[in-house]
Amino acid sequence: MRIDPNSVELKEKVIHIGRVSKTVKGGRNFRFAALVIVGDENGHVGKGIGKAAEIPDAIRKGIEDAKKNLIYVPIHGSTIPHETLGVFGAGKIVMKPAKEGTGVIAGGPVRAVCEMAGIKDIRTKSLGTNNPNNMVNATMEGLKSLKSLEEVARLRGKSIDEIL
Repeated sequence: MRIDPNSVELKEKVIHIGRVSKTVKGGRNFRFAALVIVGDENGHVGKGIGKAAEIPDAIRKGIEDAKKNLIYVPIHGSTIPHETLGVFGAGKIVMKPAKEGTGVIAGGPVRAVCEMAGIKDIRTKSLGTNNPNNMVNATMEGLKSLKSLEEVARLRGKSIDEIL
């Protein structure tokens, strides 16, 4: 199910800007890749990559790409409904719900994704890679796999009271 980016008020955050150089006859050509996260801090978050010769163009393209890749994250109070593991390539992100007041305990790229999704209390641990792109992808996979209590009840054909 695609989320319409115009229906939500999105904020954006640049996570990483990579500089790539190509050596040509006249010297070096530099190009930039921008990793951008967009979110409404209310359960919607998206990730995008933009590449261009200039940094502002790369960021703009990244924002456009992120708006196309929005996902919905079920939030239980101020945290996530249950523990999850997000895996992408060599990157593994363990995400655990936390009590109110804990704050976002997460490393750089993971912290940005959680804040943009609107998660206020969470404990995370990054295992494997520290490549920002793979960390963000692993986080997104983990958040995609979250299921709310209502969703689980509906899938099992039971009431919420029966599950609790």
